[in-house]
Amino acid sequence: MSQDAFGLVAAGAVAKGDVLAVAEVAGTLAAKRTAELIPLCHPLGLDQVEVEASLDESLPGVRVRAAAKVVGRTGVEMEALTAVSVALLTVYDMVKSADRSMEIQSVHLVEKTGGTRGDWRRTDA
Repeated sequence: MSQDAFGLVAAGAVAKGDVLAVAEVAGTLAAKRTAELIPLCHPLGLDQVEVEASLDESLPGVRVRAAAKVVGRTGVEMEALTAVSVALLTVYDMVKSADRSMEIQSVHLVEKTGGTRGDWRRTDA
């Protein structure tokens, strides 16, 4: 995002409200509705969802991390990826009046544990 848009978010001066807080709520809600959004994705009763949106001046922009947990035989990576994606789309929606050229980049899985295929960790992270 532009420095001007970043400054508005950092100052809490975006007309639509607290961008980071709303993005975190949107991401949490999205994780819970993943099966409705992605065909063939199993509906899961999530035990825990954490979404953290933070400002990163080096971008400049917003970084979002999500973690989801469930006790079951399947992984929850789709729920975490959906949470991040919707949180970032929420940031775009709230800040687009200040910067329509924002880009959403590098949404990816960092780590997964459990499930039928076992543990996995990104090696280039």
